[in-house]
Amino acid sequence: MINRTFLLGRLTHDPEVRITAEGLHVANARLATNSYAGKDEDGNAKEHTEFHRLVLFGKQAENAGAILNKGRLVYIEGRLQTRSWDGQDGQKHYMTEVVVEQWKAVGPRVDSESAAA
Repeated sequence: MINRTFLLGRLTHDPEVRITAEGLHVANARLATNSYAGKDEDGNAKEHTEFHRLVLFGKQAENAGAILNKGRLVYIEGRLQTRSWDGQDGQKHYMTEVVVEQWKAVGPRVDSESAAA
């Protein structure tokens, strides 16, 4: 069995890094990827954007917080993980995320102000 994910996309916001009570760095981020989705009625190419939740641990998280920022093009390798919890509404909720095992920033660092524009 294989649970491996490879993604290349842009961060939709700066990684949020926190440190647990045990001293472990944990970072959460979101990545947007695009794929070809056919053509519209005028013959122009259409894209479909998918958003992925990322979670990083330890040194990976610490480095991501120091280096990555919104708009940065990033290559991700990791595995899918689905968590569940019972909400206050009594419903079971699910969230699928990519547990990042390796990442690499691609291209130059993006200025946060220009990424917001």
